[in-house]
Amino acid sequence: MKDGLINEWEYYTTFLEARMSETDTWSEAMIPDEDHPKYSPYAIMPELNRLGRKGWELVHIEPVIVGKNHDVLVHPNNMVYWGNTYFCVFKRAVG
Repeated sequence: MKDGLINEWEYYTTFLEARMSETDTWSEAMIPDEDHPKYSPYAIMPELNRLGRKGWELVHIEPVIVGKNHDVLVHPNNMVYWGNTYFCVFKRAVG
């Protein structure tokens, strides 16, 4: 509670896919100027920064496997999978 007011939040969820081949590394000062692996997490920084400029704060990020119906598979039967898709939750104050 701030100044007697209760904060109200809105939330946004999305999947972000890390693909360096689809990332404009020149426009992001925080991405080091070097060669990066194909699925480097640096690839999602432009979208994270774009959402941040719109007031969205990242509150959760988790690697996932996304099904054809946008269902999510996480650690199936203690198997290990490599992936480059992240489930992200953002929030921002309403008003």
